[in-house]
Amino acid sequence: MNSVWQQLTLMHLSFPRWRRSSYVGHLMGLVSPWGRGSWLVQSGTELSGLLIALVLIVGPFVSTGLIGLLLFAGAGLWMFLTLAEDPDKFGGPTPIHLLVFLYWAIASVATVLSPVKTEALKGWGKLSLYLLAFALIERVVRSPRWRSWLITIYLHVALVVSAYGLRQWFFGADALATWVDPESATATVTRVYSYLGNPNLLAAYLLPAIPLSLGACFTWRGWLPKLLGATLFILNSACLILSSSRGGWIGWVVEIFVCSLLLLYWWLPHLPRFWRIWTFPIVLGGLAGILFLGILFVEPLRDRVLSIFAGRKDSSNNFRLNVWAAALDMIRDRPIIGIGPGNDAFNRIYPLFQRPNFSALSAYSIYLDIAVETGLIGIAGFLWLLLVIFQRSWLQIQQFRQHNSREIFWLIAAVAAVMGLLAHGLVDTVWSRPQVNTLWWFMVAIIASYSRLIKPQPQSE
Repeated sequence: MNSVWQQLTLMHLSFPRWRRSSYVGHLMGLVSPWGRGSWLVQSGTELSGLLIALVLIVGPFVSTGLIGLLLFAGAGLWMFLTLAEDPDKFGGPTPIHLLVFLYWAIASVATVLSPVKTEALKGWGKLSLYLLAFALIERVVRSPRWRSWLITIYLHVALVVSAYGLRQWFFGADALATWVDPESATATVTRVYSYLGNPNLLAAYLLPAIPLSLGACFTWRGWLPKLLGATLFILNSACLILSSSRGGWIGWVVEIFVCSLLLLYWWLPHLPRFWRIWTFPIVLGGLAGILFLGILFVEPLRDRVLSIFAGRKDSSNNFRLNVWAAALDMIRDRPIIGIGPGNDAFNRIYPLFQRPNFSALSAYSIYLDIAVETGLIGIAGFLWLLLVIFQRSWLQIQQFRQHNSREIFWLIAAVAAVMGLLAHGLVDTVWSRPQVNTLWWFMVAIIASYSRLIKPQPQSE
């Protein structure tokens, strides 16, 4: 059984062996003799880091077209460096990389077999840019210095976004769409959206910033940087809560829960015996108690939380239930390989299945979106990717704990951010915009870069 698990999670993947047996592997380092004397190759990490930093800096403030142009430049740079650098020196793909490539291959087949090939090809192009951005980011964040710099840049940009969101709360903001049921008790409550233009998108954008802010409290040295990290955590959390995004709230609760569990796991060996036994129940019970008291005594919070369980009585719930039902019909119609990637393909096919008066741009769930776009094969590949991400994260957390490494805090933050985005994505399409999609792959890239440090385990028979 242990051997099957190790095979499933690609624990004994050998990069040299994979490269020798793979057509793709033979392309890596194809022109590396020329690259050894190239200034562009020698400066590849710095150029890649600056390009990623630019994406993080301008992301919330510019059009998606400009972000796409930057991602296209990053994709070209990654391909050039992959061909020109010595792969044995720089390192090959991790199991996470190979499963990302597998998902891309499934999406490519879905594109070829799509009933709306033109639209699916557009979605495939966008997906390819995001996945190449993951590969480029992972190359850069292998460097602890660049990893810290890029996280710091994102946190400071998120601070600007949160500050403007809080300003909207105090001074008011016009709703740019019908975000609240006009008949609900929260119809008059201001939902902040900052520079993102949508409260749900704002919440998704801030979700990675919250655990990373906590990680900064432990990782940054000196009291002033630690105080800045705590301030970032408070402001980002406040802005997310004031967005009134129920999916964002779910993601926030999941992140706090995951961070608490993993930080307690790290701290447990340093505690007296009594606290090793009772810390988990006390902390988790305290978090549950704070949440319960907030729901009980804060009326807007109570009304918004109760609306989650209102079923079809809440217009947002009713809308999603109708869209989900149509999405399930789409999956039943093409269950194996789906209709092809992207919301353009979805928008062409969805009207054939939609309920009257319930038009939608997506399935309002990342899991349904993946199943609609790439079928049951695609969702299986995605779940396999998640399994390997979490399995390798856990192994590296254990090794960092044994060596008491401070890098554990960034890894815990990345894992919590991934969990938060997945929880939010259960009820919303949080990856439909590049501002959020790039952050998702940023978190996965951090985990993949740390997974390179995992010491190989003996193979079981």
